[in-house]
Amino acid sequence: MAFLSMEEIQKIGFKKVGKNVKISDKAVFYGSERISIDDCSRIDDFCVLSAGEGGIEIGRYVHIAVYCSLIGKKKIILEDFSGLSSKVAIYSSSDDYSGEYLTNPCVPEEFTNVHHGEVALKKHVIVGVGSTILPGVSIGIGSALGAYSLVSKDIPDHVIAMGVPAKVVKPRDKNIFELEKKIVYKIENLDLSDLS
Repeated sequence: MAFLSMEEIQKIGFKKVGKNVKISDKAVFYGSERISIDDCSRIDDFCVLSAGEGGIEIGRYVHIAVYCSLIGKKKIILEDFSGLSSKVAIYSSSDDYSGEYLTNPCVPEEFTNVHHGEVALKKHVIVGVGSTILPGVSIGIGSALGAYSLVSKDIPDHVIAMGVPAKVVKPRDKNIFELEKKIVYKIENLDLSDLS
């Protein structure tokens, strides 16, 4: 995997790019002027980020692993310290599959019934490999999703959820917040302007 230089990243035309951002030269962006990426975040190979009118906001220390996709008209938010394992798909728009309407973006809007809804992953959310998150979902602070989960409803704070559809199975340890304090302290005492 080769990462783009900061000069190459700037040429993509993002709304905002923080310091020490790493982006694979094999990642693809649509609507880049509506995508914000904060400090110390990373996007790996073969990811597709397609920002609709709501945009995509990526916080600090966010990792988006290989083959992930973030797509849709409404806003998609990945708050600080959240992460997507490989092959995670996040949709802020979805077609109506009932058969009453046509589907796909090649069809004129008047013949479709697309559902749109903001998607938010709060701080310290981790999403397991192959999971899918549907429009209008919020995943609470510090929660984790097991591999291959389908998230169609909100997930509360500090839990582990999994399955199809995803259901809460147990609480999640809150030690991550103590570790965050240590990182924040370390960063506050480090000059990020030296990082590229």
